[in-house]
Amino acid sequence: MTYQLICHLSDIPDGGLLGVEASGTPIALARQGDEVFALHDVCPHAGATLSEGELDGGTLECWLHGSCFDVRTGKPVAPNTLPVTTYPVKVEDGQVFVAVTPAGSAPAS
Repeated sequence: MTYQLICHLSDIPDGGLLGVEASGTPIALARQGDEVFALHDVCPHAGATLSEGELDGGTLECWLHGSCFDVRTGKPVAPNTLPVTTYPVKVEDGQVFVAVTPAGSAPAS
């Protein structure tokens, strides 16, 4: 698994989201303190950009139709039933690295 340097931890607001791209793949980064989670930045329900949504604790809510996802697993919370792909993340020395190979979640639609 190959990790790519994506950004600095300070580029992502604590408790917030940042949309980035890695090897042509759109990724939503969600930060909670020193932890960062990476999800495919496309809602499987309507194709909206997830990084434009809201982060509430460990739940990312799509701004378009309110579909919610667990940022750790990509599993749907409500009302959506489709998961979103997640990616492995490492934070080292204030830098955020993401491996674009999916971490086991179902592929995004």
